[in-house]
Amino acid sequence: MEQIYKNRELSWLQFNERVLEEADNPQVPLCERLTFVSIFQSNLDEFFMVRVGSLQDQVILKEKITDNKTGMSPAQQIDAVVKEVQRLIVKRDEIYERLMGQIEEQGIRIVDFHKIGKEEETLLELYFDQEIAPLISPTVVGRRQPFPFLRNREIYAAAALETKNKKERIGIIPCTNNVFERLIPVPGMSGCYILSEELILHFISKVFKGYAIKTKSLLRVTRNADIDSDALYDEDLDYREFMAELMKERKKLSPVRMELSRNMDEEIVHTIRKYLELDGTRIFYNKSPLEMSFLFRIQDLLRKKPELFYEKRTPQKSPQFRDGESILAQIEEGDKLLSYPFESIRPFLKLLSEAAEDESVVSIKMSLYRVAKQSKVVEALIEAAENGKEVVVLVELRARFDEENNIAWSRRLENAGCQVIYGLDGYKVHSKLCLITRKCQGQIQYITQIGTGNYNENTSRLYTDLSLMTSDERIGQEAAGVFKALAMGETVDKSDLLMVAPKCLQNKVLSLLDEEISHARQGEEAYVGLKLNSLTDKTIMDKLVEASCAGVKIEMIIRGICCLIPGIKGKTENIRIISVVGRFLEHSRIYIFGTGERRKYYISSADFMTRNTVRRVEVAAPVREPALCRRLQEIFDLMLSDNQKASVLGPDGSYSRVPQKGEAVNSQERLYDLACERR
Repeated sequence: MEQIYKNRELSWLQFNERVLEEADNPQVPLCERLTFVSIFQSNLDEFFMVRVGSLQDQVILKEKITDNKTGMSPAQQIDAVVKEVQRLIVKRDEIYERLMGQIEEQGIRIVDFHKIGKEEETLLELYFDQEIAPLISPTVVGRRQPFPFLRNREIYAAAALETKNKKERIGIIPCTNNVFERLIPVPGMSGCYILSEELILHFISKVFKGYAIKTKSLLRVTRNADIDSDALYDEDLDYREFMAELMKERKKLSPVRMELSRNMDEEIVHTIRKYLELDGTRIFYNKSPLEMSFLFRIQDLLRKKPELFYEKRTPQKSPQFRDGESILAQIEEGDKLLSYPFESIRPFLKLLSEAAEDESVVSIKMSLYRVAKQSKVVEALIEAAENGKEVVVLVELRARFDEENNIAWSRRLENAGCQVIYGLDGYKVHSKLCLITRKCQGQIQYITQIGTGNYNENTSRLYTDLSLMTSDERIGQEAAGVFKALAMGETVDKSDLLMVAPKCLQNKVLSLLDEEISHARQGEEAYVGLKLNSLTDKTIMDKLVEASCAGVKIEMIIRGICCLIPGIKGKTENIRIISVVGRFLEHSRIYIFGTGERRKYYISSADFMTRNTVRRVEVAAPVREPALCRRLQEIFDLMLSDNQKASVLGPDGSYSRVPQKGEAVNSQERLYDLACERR
């Protein structure tokens, strides 16, 4: 029997390969392709830190957990991941080499000591002696000097040393330093640069004088970052301080991967691996640099060549809002829908600022998951509190890798007089929900905003997201119920219009799917359209398979992980799945159920992953205004017709580029053009 499900880790690696392929796509401007190879690398870092880290914990604890879709054990999943990553590293190295060759044609060249002459080497040695050597802190590992702690994702120069009496030692030098430049100009060679870590490695013998250098390499360790904060939390501790301490602990967690820039003597690699307590299969040899952030510096050097970059795109003013008039009043006239980054986030920011000053506004309640470092959203909430409004903010301190930023903002909000809630036991609050409550002529009125993306002005220019603003009283009442439950440390047990996870989202989705199955079995036209970042929830996938078998037409746009394989006869033959990876990160979630007049539209913060549908607080909202429904359908149809940035998932579980037939359609560029036309 054909396998209809795929392992989520392997599916994620397929997604990251699609990102990497954009770095090799000649249709993408050259300097933008550098961004994609850098994103591929940072994505892979986070994958090892979180996903492989979690699997490693399961192996160590001997937990008998198997993947509920493929039956693979944690150890089997790690083995499959390592094999696939080894393949991807070779592909990345080849793409990086091609990219650097094309960058060289633009007058910028990254060299090593094989590509420069004696005179340049002498000048670089002088630079090393004067500018770098005084700032490095070498260690020789021996009986009296323990193996140093290697920081997560930092680069080190390592050498096998031999004393005069033939005793072996390990020399280690940290290369990550904010004092000296990563890209060092090569004297006398215009446009030529060398990486600082390569300079340190080359002159490592000058640091470890008195030793013979047997073998040397750059190395980089990736550490586990998967910490279960709920399992470790002690109720006697202040939660915010507990999370701050947990962030310090994360930096010390066990290694899950070691990368090397050169082949080293097996014995020395084994010794380092033993010190790190790292499995031998988790050693990866890279021909390209171990860390790619220097590529952004290369982009800066080439900024004067606009043809090497994407054409500048500025989020457009939404025609739904009139200048110089109250945003609150305009939302009361009818629902509004913003589509980022094609439209500007400014109307929402103005809404918050206006609410902070409006005398009729009595409270603002909001859930924050990730916000900007310099957040205008938080500043508006602080202003509202200082103006005497009741401001209740749920700040999710467990937003992975944003914990420290959220801790800092939570302190500022509290100091301004806001009531800050830190989430729920066992559930992350991932919803994008804002509720403004007004008292006008003795009546309570609500303005509710429900979004698919974070309240972050910076990512609103980079991620595609949707933001619904409505004065619908019933939606406002249900949103008030969500915030009331959160304040009590509880979750919503019942909802009508909204879908609210963990208890009222998955079941509602299943019910809507059952409705389509029923129509299909009666010989009627039935349809489901889904735009998501990820699809892993097996309960929902089983229902999608049932729907396909019943004859429901199912179209899905899944950017990242997709554990369901379409097109398998008798199982998923009525399902089509594409992924769009382009200039902007596809982040909006759209659910469509039904055909004709019974078609229903929702936007949501929730992907169809078990962690979202039953382990987090998420909110999906209906979009009912006909003009806004048409816009959602337009977005969905455009993406389905994309033949420039879309890949289609085949019945063999592999992705292939959607062939271009007829007119070229880049859905993201087309949506931007439409935003310009509407303005």
